[in-house]
Amino acid sequence: MLEGLQQYAAQIGVPLSDEQAQAMRTYWAAVLETNRHTNLTRITDDKEATLKHFIDSLSVLPTGVFGPGARVADVGTGAGFPGVPLKIARPDLQLVLIDSTLKRVRFLRSVIRLLGWDDVEAVHARAEALAADPKWAGTFDLVVARAVAKLDALANWCLPLLRPGGRLVAMKGPDVAEELKEAAGALAAGGGRLVKVERLALPEGAGRRSIVIVERTGAG
Repeated sequence: MLEGLQQYAAQIGVPLSDEQAQAMRTYWAAVLETNRHTNLTRITDDKEATLKHFIDSLSVLPTGVFGPGARVADVGTGAGFPGVPLKIARPDLQLVLIDSTLKRVRFLRSVIRLLGWDDVEAVHARAEALAADPKWAGTFDLVVARAVAKLDALANWCLPLLRPGGRLVAMKGPDVAEELKEAAGALAAGGGRLVKVERLALPEGAGRRSIVIVERTGAG
């Protein structure tokens, strides 16, 4: 299960211990079991899952924005990607998994128990609702969003969750030029500043990605 995971992870600059790789296999087994009756993922092939779920999730770590002990929100996490693999690879991260589908959140809570985490929370909510809640607004160092929505919508939902200086990490496909252009107004209104766009190719020709990193400047 997840054959080649450690080798592919090393290729993208994210070394995994045997224990971390085993934790990812334990998690993936839970995904597959639950996916039999609850829609978590359309990807069930072992190699495809290794590359397009796990390696894709880990690909944001080499950007250098995930500081020690960072408080991270994974918005629209679904089955737990990228949040769960990120937490396994970086146990120091303080993680909140956010999804609007209760069945998925219940599954994620079972994963949290399975992996013995006491510093991870799964929250049933829409990001825009949390952004208006003083308990959550302005409390995160990082917000990650993987294939959730277009960048203008993400700016509206996610920038308010960030502390000033916090970063939105939007995981996108290869062509983001038009999205960036369309999102300029929403970024400015939310006090967002484009920091950089990192482009990468997943191993084995599994696809090309863009990682869009936006900083909340404190305005907006």
